[in-house]
Amino acid sequence: MTRTRRRLSARPTAALAVAAGLLGLVAAPSGETSPRTEPVAATAENTATVFYWTKTRNWARYNLHYAPDGGAWTAVPGVAMEAACTDWVKRTVPLGAATGLQATFTNGGGTWDNNGGGNYALGTGSVTVKDGVVAHSDPCAGTTPDPTPTPGARATVYYSTEALGWSTVNLHHQPAGGAWTTVPGVGMRAACAGWWKREVDLGTATSLKAAFNNGNGTWDNNRGADYTLGAGVSTVRNNVVTANAADPCAAEVPDTQAPTAPARVTAAADGVSVLLTWDAATDDRGVTKYQVTRVGGSGGSGGTIVTDVGSTVFSDTGLAERTAYTYTVKAVDAAGNVSPASTAATATTGEKPAGPAAGKPLGTDPRKDPIYFVLTARFNDGDASNNRGGGQHVTSGNAAHGDPMFRGDFKGLIQKLDYVKGLGFSAIWVTPVVLNRSDYDYHGYHGWDFYKVDPRLESAGASYQDLIDAAHAKGMKIYQDVVYNHSSRWGAKGLFTPTVYGVRDSQWSWYYDERQPGFEYDGLTIDTKSGKSYYNGDLWSTAEPAGNTCLHWGRPTGGKSAEGYTVYNCQWPSPTSGMFPKALFHQCWIGNWEGEDSRSCWLHEDLADFNTENPAVQNYLIGAYDKYIDMGVDGFRVDTAVHIPRTTWNRRFLPAIQERVTRRHGAEAAKNFFVFGEVAAFVNDKWNRGSVNHSAQFYTWKEREEYAADDAAAALEMYDHEQQLGTGAQPVSTNAFLNGNSYHAPDHSRFSGMNVIDMRMHMNFGDASNAFHNGKDSDDSHNDATYNVVYVDSHDYGPNKSSERYAGGTDAWAENMSLMWTFRGIPTLYYGSEIEFQKGRKIDCGPSCPLATTGRAYFGDHVAGSVTASDFSQVSSASGAVATTLQQPLVKHVQRLNQIRRAVPALQTGQYSTEGVSGDMAFKRRYTSGATDSFALVTVSGGATYTGIPNGTYTDAVTGDVRTVTGGTLTVAAPGKGNLRVYVLNGPGRIGAPGPYLK
Repeated sequence: MTRTRRRLSARPTAALAVAAGLLGLVAAPSGETSPRTEPVAATAENTATVFYWTKTRNWARYNLHYAPDGGAWTAVPGVAMEAACTDWVKRTVPLGAATGLQATFTNGGGTWDNNGGGNYALGTGSVTVKDGVVAHSDPCAGTTPDPTPTPGARATVYYSTEALGWSTVNLHHQPAGGAWTTVPGVGMRAACAGWWKREVDLGTATSLKAAFNNGNGTWDNNRGADYTLGAGVSTVRNNVVTANAADPCAAEVPDTQAPTAPARVTAAADGVSVLLTWDAATDDRGVTKYQVTRVGGSGGSGGTIVTDVGSTVFSDTGLAERTAYTYTVKAVDAAGNVSPASTAATATTGEKPAGPAAGKPLGTDPRKDPIYFVLTARFNDGDASNNRGGGQHVTSGNAAHGDPMFRGDFKGLIQKLDYVKGLGFSAIWVTPVVLNRSDYDYHGYHGWDFYKVDPRLESAGASYQDLIDAAHAKGMKIYQDVVYNHSSRWGAKGLFTPTVYGVRDSQWSWYYDERQPGFEYDGLTIDTKSGKSYYNGDLWSTAEPAGNTCLHWGRPTGGKSAEGYTVYNCQWPSPTSGMFPKALFHQCWIGNWEGEDSRSCWLHEDLADFNTENPAVQNYLIGAYDKYIDMGVDGFRVDTAVHIPRTTWNRRFLPAIQERVTRRHGAEAAKNFFVFGEVAAFVNDKWNRGSVNHSAQFYTWKEREEYAADDAAAALEMYDHEQQLGTGAQPVSTNAFLNGNSYHAPDHSRFSGMNVIDMRMHMNFGDASNAFHNGKDSDDSHNDATYNVVYVDSHDYGPNKSSERYAGGTDAWAENMSLMWTFRGIPTLYYGSEIEFQKGRKIDCGPSCPLATTGRAYFGDHVAGSVTASDFSQVSSASGAVATTLQQPLVKHVQRLNQIRRAVPALQTGQYSTEGVSGDMAFKRRYTSGATDSFALVTVSGGATYTGIPNGTYTDAVTGDVRTVTGGTLTVAAPGKGNLRVYVLNGPGRIGAPGPYLK
């Protein structure tokens, strides 16, 4: 059973968002009510008692400036707050019939905390605001001694949050024989680093039941069993209770030392935004966050604004045009000690860019959205003027086919959104959108300017923002492919770009373009002198540049090129020549794909491997991807995630994503912002050749230990520690599994924030049954396998690491689809698979063969014409080639599968079980939440018998067949290869029309 949720805060911290999962509640203590799905009825006189943390502000006075939801704001500076208890002030305000309020805080002298410009969204009851984090708690409850204490036993409870990152803890408890406290319980106080404390009067009882929560709906209730604690001192750490424990804070010296001031603060303006970065501060016990103070401007963006930030990068948006802003940064540790202010940095904004305003993610559960994956540059061409062939256009054979590598674009994708919607997909995964730079960069994985959308994908009226907005208008999400691991071979603009040796002699003048002062490469614009859009005049020099670190600059190597030309040292980017700075890029070639060097060496000469443990690199990447979060994308597919240490994901990148989404779009959007990583493992094992650090499921978990403060050292410590623990000591989860026939609330408290592509199923999809049984075998090692992204083939590989697009036949494709659309996980289809596009063709051969002959061929010819979708899986009109495409058997199959999945909640978000089920690919699924209770029995291709199931009326969503179960058993005949049966308890009847397979 789960707890009643109240109106929660709009902004948990990054640590909370990732550590506590922000993905639903864990099971609640027994005796509690189930979640309420209906709105909470407003009372005639609602109030809110707002507590504000003062220790890190140190203002002379505190005012609350607020507006009840739907009401007017108080007059500036608002109403005065009063002392509540140590380090807290409070104010109780009347709300009338409103169920919440918007709030900001000020010292009354022009300094404001307005949640980074977003205001704080607060609910009713006791609400805390602590360094930007909102929670439901009364931090001062019980701090005043009771003048007439109840005689009897006392319990002193210590709770550890070192593995959770919570910034607020409530103790919800029930003395034996007594009543539970009101949700969320009573506030605990910080006792020492990582520990919280609360004393409880037990009266005549000798023990209590307890559960803990962060004030934002995330609970630790001992996996549904509650904690039983006795009188005296008890500690609770990582689900382990120690009775009659020693005080965990007794030997700890209070932390009174402030962090050092952040150094090297830089501010760079881009339009009406400013990107602020700085070096991490140091502290004897660790920095927990930073305070950014902005001074300048006027109106809504004016005055002095204080914002709390969890990383060392901050993007300040929506500022006034042509205005100077000055920033300082302070560091804060866990004890609330604040550093001196940094040296000030100033930036002056420019003009507001033309174009659509930033969008907002749809913010719904990603498991409800089947994914259609497109290589944008190869999908559909809506604007021929941005087509570019690149330096390999002729030699690849693309020119002979009239097929430039950059051909499809956002305009073409916008034009065919109704095609994708008509198939029934509500999410589109697009390849990386950042400006690329290499000889063959249409795919997007050779990022050069991470802050700029590649102009070869955009058109007038069809920018990336336009695509996001157009998709959202149709109820469809955009998942952006992102790369944190590497840049292009030419480095990353704004971080570091190498200069290579070049000479325009009789041998090399064809290759090296003359430098054109003022010309800037953007992949699209043609340099008039060279006639190239792939101009390279800015990348080379014959004279050794100042500060060069490349060894033996310009000396002949003694080797020759394929043409017989003299090859020189430093003529080509390389990790081992000293060309790239060690601080920013790794310095070696990968040797062992399952070794530590897979996380710290180059994968390919076109992929300059970032030193992701360096703060400057982290800042660069976090700032870049903040831009796309602000545009309203709905999630990130993370390329090459396995080549970055899990500690770096858990410490830096994943918290930064959650913090930014929460700040810009709110807690609900952050909860459902979908991050799924490519952790490539091309084996059939549960664990990748026995290496936990190189296995997909490993990345779905938080760290279990504290490691060195230095990220590079921590990465090595974690790698060694987890490898030594091995596969048998990794955490396990029941989040994907039913408890008998019952759904249980999942426990996401140890979730890292990254879901993954299901590599094991992918590798085994040569046969659907094989994929099913292998996937099922791995599910307990994922934090929650219901979020796994499941596909047969992709732009990289087919099943069994095949280099060809899947060619198992139409019946096999239908069977694979039937499994993907009904089993746990999110079904994903690579563009064109619905017509077996390019089946059996080599997926990728680089520039050594024409794209038209590969699995990355241009698809636009098959969707030419017009198409209108009236709803998901419903096409109201189509003409031309697309009309023919829509008649193909697998198109009909996937349309109906999407209809059925969309109509049965158990198939979208349900847990599953094979207990009591006989049959090959047969299982039961259930999802329960509030008034929704969806229970389905599924069998793919073969027959099945289900025993021990609830009695009642079951209706098959495929045929409409009705069965009444009275003895807990249902037997289903084999429907045939590619077909399936989905018997739904109290189901809606047949869904959709019979097709070539579902009949």
